[in-house]
Amino acid sequence: MRAGLAFLVAGYVLSQFYRAFLAVLSPVLKADIGATAGDLAISSGLLFLTFAMMQMPVGMALDRIGPRWTASVVLGGGGAGGALIFAAAQGPVAVHVAMALIGIGCAPVLMASYYIFARVYRPAVFGTLAGAMIGIGSLGNLAGTTPLALLAEAIGWRQTLVGLALVTLAVSVAMAVFLRDPPRLTPATGTKGTLGDLLRIPGVWAIIPLMAAAYAPLAAVRGLWAGPYLADVFGSGPEGIGRVTLLMGLMMVAGNFAYGPLDRIFGTRKWTVFSGNLMAAACLGLLAWFPSNGLMTATAFLVALGLFGSSFPAIMAHGRAFFPPHMVGRGVTLLNMFAIGGAGLLQFFSGQVHDRLAEGAMHPETPYVGIFLFFLVPLLVGLAFYLFSRDRTD
Repeated sequence: MRAGLAFLVAGYVLSQFYRAFLAVLSPVLKADIGATAGDLAISSGLLFLTFAMMQMPVGMALDRIGPRWTASVVLGGGGAGGALIFAAAQGPVAVHVAMALIGIGCAPVLMASYYIFARVYRPAVFGTLAGAMIGIGSLGNLAGTTPLALLAEAIGWRQTLVGLALVTLAVSVAMAVFLRDPPRLTPATGTKGTLGDLLRIPGVWAIIPLMAAAYAPLAAVRGLWAGPYLADVFGSGPEGIGRVTLLMGLMMVAGNFAYGPLDRIFGTRKWTVFSGNLMAAACLGLLAWFPSNGLMTATAFLVALGLFGSSFPAIMAHGRAFFPPHMVGRGVTLLNMFAIGGAGLLQFFSGQVHDRLAEGAMHPETPYVGIFLFFLVPLLVGLAFYLFSRDRTD
């Protein structure tokens, strides 16, 4: 199981990389194939939307087939195949198709690990393990910053994507060889684990709105909008963008590790999650209020957003505490569907917000003020609903 988990971690590193690498490649993709920031917003949004659409099928497969074949087959086909299509892209449409396939391929990786954590380890450490998984996986975010910019400059972005396809395929094969499935469970009487059964569980509904809104700002700003924002407002090139997003990625690693044990330290999941996301909302507000007050100021706000916005594992741990063991696979994928689906929808429409505000704008920062506010409002709404959630620790 340890070797299998190690390759699941490697798969999640790739998943995080694919979510975030467009920000660094945005200048060269615009120059080579004419992909604008709006085009890349659609591509990135499609990754998250297909990822979200796969969550319920993935949950059923985890509970009925197990994580071994679910993760390995889907990652190999979708992830590696999508990367190869991206490498051959001659225009934005091919990038859209590639990112949609990559979203499908990456869909089961994190949930397979969460399924194993929930089934094999003590409930009290689920949040810590979930945070550690994302923290280590966030190395993919780091690889998608300065290292990616340097590699793409050295060998070309197409060759880089071919190499990533081969690595993705190798990791998927290793999962099939080394991963082991936990023993099957028999459903309790009267509960088959349908979507209706999941949604009837008390405590879930107040968590879902924040789940749908909390991950979106971090995914969109780090994965896409940081690049165009820094380039248009401060004139940053690929290396400058890479440095800032690297710092943001490092804080995301720190944030994921920090959120994990905080529920045990403070004895509350609800208020840990609420406080952190309130700080993330403050960062978005400050970026909107001071969008052009200097590169150092913008970097500080982006880095703080990376730290406080990394609450996904803590929210997941809060929701998972309400699911019975035989429904864990479908339960965590249900929550993940809202998280990734919310990120995908908001990121998809953020491109339209940018393009409309950019038309006739007197100042380069104008469309990005709109972007930051566009992600801030749903986060505040999610926090308002979350106030009615029931605190629950293991």
